[in-house]
Amino acid sequence: MIRVLLADDDPLVRTGLKMMLRGADGIEVVGEAADGAEVAAAVREHAPDVVLMDIRMPVMDGLAATRELTRRGAQAPQVIVLTTFDEHGLVLEAMRAGAAGYLVKHAVPEEIVEAVRRAARGEPALSPSAARALIRHAAGGPDDRAEHARQRLASLTEREREVAEAVAEGLSNTDIGTRLHLSLGTVKAHLSSALAKLDLDNRVQLALLTHDAHPRP
Repeated sequence: MIRVLLADDDPLVRTGLKMMLRGADGIEVVGEAADGAEVAAAVREHAPDVVLMDIRMPVMDGLAATRELTRRGAQAPQVIVLTTFDEHGLVLEAMRAGAAGYLVKHAVPEEIVEAVRRAARGEPALSPSAARALIRHAAGGPDDRAEHARQRLASLTEREREVAEAVAEGLSNTDIGTRLHLSLGTVKAHLSSALAKLDLDNRVQLALLTHDAHPRP
């Protein structure tokens, strides 16, 4: 059972999401928070696997709450930013804050449910528009960011770099294992090692860093 926490200052939005998710097999809504400032305590109380996080909240916004959660390291739940704001800069800021996904609130219910399941598996969960924003970011011209990213990736072993490049292509752990002829456990071990060396929180941040290192002309 995937345990989900809803963080949104609009009670109607929380009610709608709760009704939708309760109709999905294998998903349980275990708690709610009406502001980002309440999220950390709610996570400690309910131990969710996934947090659906609004961005605009009155006391602490969702990006700050996401950063606070990702500082918990391996104990942090996966965060999916769910917002009405479909902006390139916000997508990048959310990913760098440690979010595993980014969806707009007008996404169809099936897309939100699938995003929760993907995040619980440790996979990125991005709306098409968010994915396009990341592609545009990766396609930017070379600059100091690219050199900095290459220097950071140089700390990885050859196998860890291969795993990182596969993650940047959007491959799942299973697909990476097939490509590199590795067991699923070995893929996870290389991925965990790479994230630890680079001080990153999740595979989306690893994909961004890898894209930064190899910008397209």
